[in-house]
Amino acid sequence: MLAGVLAGLAAGALWGLVFVAPRMVVDVSAVDFTAGRFVSYGALSLALMLVLRRSVWPDVGQALAAAGMSFLGFTGYYLLLVFAIRDAGTEVPSLIIGTIPIWMMLLGKPAGLRWMTLWPGLVMTALGLALMMKGTLGASAATQVASGATFWRGVVFALVSMALWTAFGLLNAAWLKRHPQVSAATWANWLGLATGIGALALWLVAGTALPTLAAHPQWLLVAFLAVATGVGSAWLATVLWNIASQRLSASLCGQLIVSETVFALVYSFLWDGRWPDALQAAACLLFAAGILASIRAHR
Repeated sequence: MLAGVLAGLAAGALWGLVFVAPRMVVDVSAVDFTAGRFVSYGALSLALMLVLRRSVWPDVGQALAAAGMSFLGFTGYYLLLVFAIRDAGTEVPSLIIGTIPIWMMLLGKPAGLRWMTLWPGLVMTALGLALMMKGTLGASAATQVASGATFWRGVVFALVSMALWTAFGLLNAAWLKRHPQVSAATWANWLGLATGIGALALWLVAGTALPTLAAHPQWLLVAFLAVATGVGSAWLATVLWNIASQRLSASLCGQLIVSETVFALVYSFLWDGRWPDALQAAACLLFAAGILASIRAHR
């Protein structure tokens, strides 16, 4: 259980990076950023499977499962998230994504676990989200009013993105538990192959031509962020999350996703060069308390 919890928290720390990465470059489309990240993930997965002698290749059914999961948890989810960040900033989309733990706790509760044991963690997580939303919306109200319809379009993108990843979290955990012979790294590589193929197709259809991307004044930074988030926030984070999904219930895994929200906000504060206000700090403390309460409930 400890290994699963630590793996889930580490995955959250790596996932939090993708909330601030799109803000580090300008004039790069959501399609290009998404494709760059996931093509890097797919290339690494393919290289590992070709180099490692013990690599296992998926059969048709496993490949189809990986393709469906890759859309829910990677290509479709992250493309919509990048659109959301572009239109509504970092904080609000990260808070909407932060509700995933609540949905996964409600939908993924183990049959033998009583609701009363889950309520403390659930309530503290919900209160933390409420405080964070109040503090964040209050601090950036002027920007949101100025954005108008664009801001609310970003909110819609974030909501759909949240729904996709919630489905991925539940279905991925169920698939891994039904197939214990598939290791966390093997499944991460299969997902990477499917994700890389999907991202490459997306870029060929709607992406920017390579000569134009190469002429971008920040092309080195764009390439670095694509590789860094592809290797760290995609491949490594997926391996860690698969370890957590194999060892923990879906409801506890869902609670651990709160760490993604906390890290995303911390990275955002660092990038903006500001400290969280009292409400945001209190919300982070509630998130941490909610995680601990949920771990205790699942022992």
